[in-house]
Amino acid sequence: MKLIVGLGNPGKSYENTRHNIGFMIIDHFANTTNWKNKWSALYTEIIINNEKVLLIKPQTFMNLSGNALIEFANFYKINLEDILVIQDDLDLEVGKYRLKINSSSGGHNGIKSIIERLGSNSFARLKIGISNNKRIDTKDYVLGKFTKEETKIFEELYPTFDEIITSFITNGIDKTMNKYNTRSNHHE
Repeated sequence: MKLIVGLGNPGKSYENTRHNIGFMIIDHFANTTNWKNKWSALYTEIIINNEKVLLIKPQTFMNLSGNALIEFANFYKINLEDILVIQDDLDLEVGKYRLKINSSSGGHNGIKSIIERLGSNSFARLKIGISNNKRIDTKDYVLGKFTKEETKIFEELYPTFDEIITSFITNGIDKTMNKYNTRSNHHE
């Protein structure tokens, strides 16, 4: 069983904000409106290659994301290597993405919470570039809405993100990193 976690903040006011790119990507991948509510998260189950996959969107607000994730991981006895977390990343430009495992939170509060609750950082992450604007306070920037141009870039990338998630589910993180981390460098 795999656990795919999209990070974001719940509620209308946070829709289409940079910090919610994890929700946006998992929504596109799930392609359903059939989300159920459990353990402070919205979740849906899908089957890929005869394997059950849980997709979750924690509803705890970003800095408590680990609280929702740990409930699912414990209840379903999910191994660390079967968890993929989709997060925004200020250090990558919009349109760039990077798969990582065993890396620090990089100051991301959602990831900080997950590492804390899991007691480990050895889970896979799909980091999605949202760029950074040094002229705006970081908190205001990440909670700001995407521009039309940024939205267009992501719309073009959704099929790639779908492929990456599917690859993680079927091939694991190492093969997925080998395939997609090199490709993402060509979007210069």
